[in-house]
Amino acid sequence: MKKILFITLFLNTFILANINAVVSILPEQTFVKAIGGDKVNVSLMVLPGNSPHTYEPKPSQMKNVAKAQLYFAIGVEFENVWLDKFESLNKNMQVIDLTEGIEKRAIASHADHDHGSHTKEEGTGKDPHIWTDPENVKIISLHIYETLMHIDPDNKAYYKSNYEKFIALINHTDKQIKQILSQTAKGTKFMVFHPSWGYFAKAYGLEQLAVEIEGKSPKPQELIGLMKEAKEEKITVIFTQPEFSDSVAKVMANELNIKVIKVSPLTADWSKNLITIANSIAGK
Repeated sequence: MKKILFITLFLNTFILANINAVVSILPEQTFVKAIGGDKVNVSLMVLPGNSPHTYEPKPSQMKNVAKAQLYFAIGVEFENVWLDKFESLNKNMQVIDLTEGIEKRAIASHADHDHGSHTKEEGTGKDPHIWTDPENVKIISLHIYETLMHIDPDNKAYYKSNYEKFIALINHTDKQIKQILSQTAKGTKFMVFHPSWGYFAKAYGLEQLAVEIEGKSPKPQELIGLMKEAKEEKITVIFTQPEFSDSVAKVMANELNIKVIKVSPLTADWSKNLITIANSIAGK
């Protein structure tokens, strides 16, 4: 009798066990939690305030990887260094590519600002910040939903309901941003220190003017060109990230008499983040 009771309890525990998933960055954690709800345990790799360019996981985080069933990859630099190591550590873990079906943008190199000219050249890398465009978040969300539905079909209806609610939030966010920017001219430029908002800019007919490209600060002549262009474009704000030094940005802001706004694309509340950016660009 005790043996039967033990087996029953064991089976119930197994059936009720949550899916263990790992994500690289905070926005992903938000997406997976929105769809997985209380059926999925989501472990985060790159902790708040850190850069995915240089982050190294802690031993406790490696333990989470060792017991994970899923790893949701989103193409940040952190994964280039660590994902193979994670797969070696846990050969049973499925790696889901959330970027599938999303066209990656090239990271532009420093523009030529001599004499006010603005000739763009493509950099060698691809911009990983795909989640700054709501349409891309829809694709990411579909991958998450389909994965959870496949691995846990018994809770398909639960995941579907959460997925539909989240898509509604994405659509609402997109509608809000378009309303905020409705009086902003197409092609309006906004200045950023780190080029994290290219997908957002393209989605809403804007252009980001980046100070730093591929980790490199501008040369003196390029900086002069950037300052000149910022004045010509009547730019009123420069966006910086808490994960990176903003000393150069502050110098530029003082020279141009514009605001410095710290905003991170790695923030958990991605929707509020995009709306904050839109309001700042629109001067609201």
